[in-house]
Amino acid sequence: MDRNSIIGLVLIAAILIGYQIYTAPTPEELARQQRQQDSLAQVEIQQKEQQAQLAAAEQSQAQAVAPIAGLRPVDSVHVVVNGDTLHRDSVDLKALRDQELAKRFGVFAPAAEGAHEEVTIENERLQVSFNTQGAAPNVIRLKEYTTYGKSPLLLADPDSGTYEFRFFAGNLDISTKDLHFKAEKLGTDGVRFTAPTSDAAKQLRITYTLDSAGWFMNVNTELVGLQGEVDPRTLFFHWDLVGRANEKHLPTERQKSTVFYKYQSDDRNYLSETEAEEKDLEGRTNWVAFKQDFFTVAMVSDQGFASNGSKIGVRVPSDSSHTKAYSAKLFFETEPAASVQLPMRLYLGPNHYNTLRKTGIDQFNRIIDLGWGIFGWMNRFVVIPIFDFFSRFNLSYGIIILLLTIAIKLLLMPLTYRNQKSSARMRVLKPEIDAINKKYPDPEDMMKRQQANMELYRKAGVNPAAGCVPLLIQMPVLYAMFRFFPSSIELRQQSFLWADDLSSYDSILTLPFAIPAYGSHVSLFTLLMSASTVIYTLINSKQMPTQQGMPSMKLMMYLFPVMMLFFMNSLPAGLSYYYLLANVISILQMTLLSKWFIDETKLRAELEQNMRTPKKKSKWQQRMEDIQKQQQAQARRRK
Repeated sequence: MDRNSIIGLVLIAAILIGYQIYTAPTPEELARQQRQQDSLAQVEIQQKEQQAQLAAAEQSQAQAVAPIAGLRPVDSVHVVVNGDTLHRDSVDLKALRDQELAKRFGVFAPAAEGAHEEVTIENERLQVSFNTQGAAPNVIRLKEYTTYGKSPLLLADPDSGTYEFRFFAGNLDISTKDLHFKAEKLGTDGVRFTAPTSDAAKQLRITYTLDSAGWFMNVNTELVGLQGEVDPRTLFFHWDLVGRANEKHLPTERQKSTVFYKYQSDDRNYLSETEAEEKDLEGRTNWVAFKQDFFTVAMVSDQGFASNGSKIGVRVPSDSSHTKAYSAKLFFETEPAASVQLPMRLYLGPNHYNTLRKTGIDQFNRIIDLGWGIFGWMNRFVVIPIFDFFSRFNLSYGIIILLLTIAIKLLLMPLTYRNQKSSARMRVLKPEIDAINKKYPDPEDMMKRQQANMELYRKAGVNPAAGCVPLLIQMPVLYAMFRFFPSSIELRQQSFLWADDLSSYDSILTLPFAIPAYGSHVSLFTLLMSASTVIYTLINSKQMPTQQGMPSMKLMMYLFPVMMLFFMNSLPAGLSYYYLLANVISILQMTLLSKWFIDETKLRAELEQNMRTPKKKSKWQQRMEDIQKQQQAQARRRK
């Protein structure tokens, strides 16, 4: 194996290992997360106990009021107890309750009581159910998808979390979750909720309409005739949502779940993917997205959410059935008026690159992590178009990955040919290189040996670094694929051979114990990929002259596949399958190019002719020789 290939492999390993280390939480962070989870669990227990107590109290009060509310008030009530007659003034309990509701809810007191009803709207892709208490969506179902266990896919637990519009009516803190609305269906894909008030001309309305065949739900909140009652600048939207675990591997699903957001004058950003984090929004914000592995709930405002008071947050739940707990508090900042409208859109759909791109929302597609810089560019403009082209033919995704691999390899063929030809030119110089190594065998002669090799390369017209350039150019493709396959919803629940889901790991054996950094399952695609890497490295190393002064290269040649075996065991089967195909095709390319396209006899004759022809040193060669001479002079002075 030549030095250039080793350098390329080492760089790839460094990127992969560095990414793993960068995203791994520290022991202190793990401890802090555990403390937070314990505290949150305790708070949840206390809240449940308080809610149970409150529900019991309300039921008891309702039972007490029910038989009395229908009675007419009388002047007095006489009760005989142990032969004595007691007298007290009667009280109309319903009137007292109405008085208390008026104190608490003001003009919205008529909406403080009512029946619980469920209203459902739907289109081709979405089905959303609402509760008339709070006018809040309690079930959000994506019709085209199911969970890994083949259950209906819901974006959150029914009736979980908090969904509310909150505002001040005078000095009263009002939340829509405490109000009962009247529902009016607007066809099958829309509904209007109206909160009754003590004045028929004053209304709070929330209207939901689904796109005819899309993933958006339009939300329009209206304050009608409430100019003297409600200051819209105090109104904000608050949503706490706990994402459900829908995929095969919860740790991977959690690792890719967090809150994304974008300021109007900045690039999209996101909160921590590994620990709890809260953030006050510091500028007008286009959108906020509760992003899970393959699905997203996003709030979008064309005018932008105000920065004053808006905040977002994310944390890791303590249970094993949810991904992340998300929260958003978003202000609208609208001036008072006789009629105020506060529109926004909710995206309730898949993390599919082209679907997000076609929404027209600035940088919305970047909630999918396709890699930064050139890696993302490679995915957006090369990999995804090729993948989508082959997907049109309704083939198995295992075959599509094979065709994608062949297409990428064909595009890189000129670089592969150049790299292999450079290796062949170095290989035919082996007799001269061996002679130089024999002439300068001692470690202290290393400088002279390097100078002699550089002179040989100059005369032969060989650039020893030429093989590195094609490898470095191919590295963005390798890393781009590392980001593409885990983000491709197309591979979700797609089976191929023994893999039941190409978007998650494949397993041919479940171990009765867990191996540190490996896991408790055995991925066959990862085993085959590592074995093919060893074979490719061995074949490639036999075609290169022996490199002296690099005793660790041989160890690295075998260590790298072992590292990949551990690192990729829990990564998507589609990714391991791609790397396996890439290795096999590279072996075939190397064999065919060496046999039919690269004539080492002609190369040898060409290099011998070059060595007989005097050549002027290039600036790069002259600079390298000058550096070596300076180093040699400094070494002599130290002696």
